[in-house]
Amino acid sequence: FARMFVQVCLYFYCKCLWRCLKFVVRKLTGQCELQRICYNTKPGAARTMKIEASLKGSKSKRLQTSVNVHPDAIEKTIDDIMELKRINPDINPQLGVSLQACLLQIVGYRNLIAEVEKLRREPYDSENPQHEEMLLKLWKCLKPNSPLKARISKQWCEIGFQGDDPKTDFRGMGLLGLYNLVYFAEWDTEIAQQVLSDSLHPKYREVTKKELSQLSKAEWEKKKFDKAIGYSFAIVGINITDLAYNLLVSGALKTHFYNVAPEAPTLTHFQQTFCKWGHE
Repeated sequence: FARMFVQVCLYFYCKCLWRCLKFVVRKLTGQCELQRICYNTKPGAARTMKIEASLKGSKSKRLQTSVNVHPDAIEKTIDDIMELKRINPDINPQLGVSLQACLLQIVGYRNLIAEVEKLRREPYDSENPQHEEMLLKLWKCLKPNSPLKARISKQWCEIGFQGDDPKTDFRGMGLLGLYNLVYFAEWDTEIAQQVLSDSLHPKYREVTKKELSQLSKAEWEKKKFDKAIGYSFAIVGINITDLAYNLLVSGALKTHFYNVAPEAPTLTHFQQTFCKWGHE
């Protein structure tokens, strides 16, 4: 009963009281909610997410659908919003600029999800010259001094693939996994090569007598094992791609992308995020 009572109160608040409060605040301030957000919140994730929530929660269908328009239609959409809210663009020129920046980010994030999803769904095709070229580029960037002896080779295990043909390892993330690995190897080659080296040659850390005296034998053996264990560079990269993909789709990366991308977040922003996580 208590849960039902709370839900009824929340429904009443959201549907009735909240709209009444917004009406009263607008009358007192002379500004609609969009104006108050743009004028009182700094540019970035905080502003864009508030604008997104305001538009989606509006009772007007035109405002609700404004977050799903094509990028080319954003200027017209802003004109429609200003007209619907009865805001004079000549008196409030900055409002249009702020709304445009926010809508570019909101629409751009949605389009980024679509682009990433398309790459994830496209399987690696060994008959496709472009796919093969990217795979060979990955090898050249990571192992520039070790020529690949054959396309099907055990050498692929040296950069962390499970078998002698890497195409079987891309099944989960499709081309997206390869795109991220190649971008990391090209964009931050030195770091990528170092991470690969660390994966193949895990390091033991020297421990002092004082540290050793504070740990039981079982605890120290576990710590020593954790320090010494290696990992498969390529497979871990594909797993990190899976993590990044799920965070993107869930909306968890909105705060980051709305802060780093002044306009629409792109695939490059996604790949740079992957590189930072790969480094970590």
